[in-house]
Amino acid sequence: MTNRKTIVVAMGGNAIIEEGTEGTIAQQFANTRKSLAAVVGMISEGHKVVLTHGNGPQAGVHLIRNEAASGQVPPSPLGVIVADTQGSMGYMIAQSLANALLKSGVHKQVVTVITQVEVDPNDPSMKNPTKYVGPFYKAEQVEKLRERGWQIKEDPGRGFRRVVPSPMPLDVVEKETIKDLIDDGKIVIAVGGGGCPVYREADGTLEGVDAVIDKDRASALLANLIAADELIILTGVDKVAINFKKPDQIFFDRMTVAECERYLAEGQFPKGSMGPKIEAACDFVKRGGARV
Repeated sequence: MTNRKTIVVAMGGNAIIEEGTEGTIAQQFANTRKSLAAVVGMISEGHKVVLTHGNGPQAGVHLIRNEAASGQVPPSPLGVIVADTQGSMGYMIAQSLANALLKSGVHKQVVTVITQVEVDPNDPSMKNPTKYVGPFYKAEQVEKLRERGWQIKEDPGRGFRRVVPSPMPLDVVEKETIKDLIDDGKIVIAVGGGGCPVYREADGTLEGVDAVIDKDRASALLANLIAADELIILTGVDKVAINFKKPDQIFFDRMTVAECERYLAEGQFPKGSMGPKIEAACDFVKRGGARV
């Protein structure tokens, strides 16, 4: 195949735990298998594929476990929770994909890489955390939670939640390993949940930081670092739209970076939903990527 491409495919954590379901392991496996059909097609055509994934619902479950067991075992910090979800979700995705490939007559190894993503410890978000994580709390619980050193904000209409920094990803620590694996014909699962956030000390060593990284931005960065030809960000809608769910809604088949940035500035793509995906797409193209 002469036009074989390197493609990064970013899956959402909500594709594996669907809204309105219990989120049992059986359901997660079923949803994972269902979400991989297009990926199997790409691999069957000879493309090199790196899969990334979100972990919002899964990390939320871990944080609830932290709360439930707080009197018996030490809680896990966010970076360790991200690593836990990279392992568990990587296992589900890798097994499901390998089985689907086998049934299609494609013999490829699938490997999960626990991935660290470097951030700036002085990123502005460190002083102004805005990313909601974990369960909802009642107003009377807030003072005790703040005694733990947590920052708590009201999630309007829903209750109070912990907020944590979401710094910009700067580098993927395992990028060379990931590149070597795909060049060797392996299918790689990486930067799950945006990657475990770390910063570099003056002596070059790495330390974890209690934060979360946007998985679409981390996926776009990885795609640039491994010189991917395409970045595919899976969403819950068929096409990007402006005036979403309004009478004058307009869908787009194509959009330039300039158009994306103009609509972002107009507030067409909210920060809590499509905004980070559009920003990540722009980042990828502006850093040399061909197409999203």
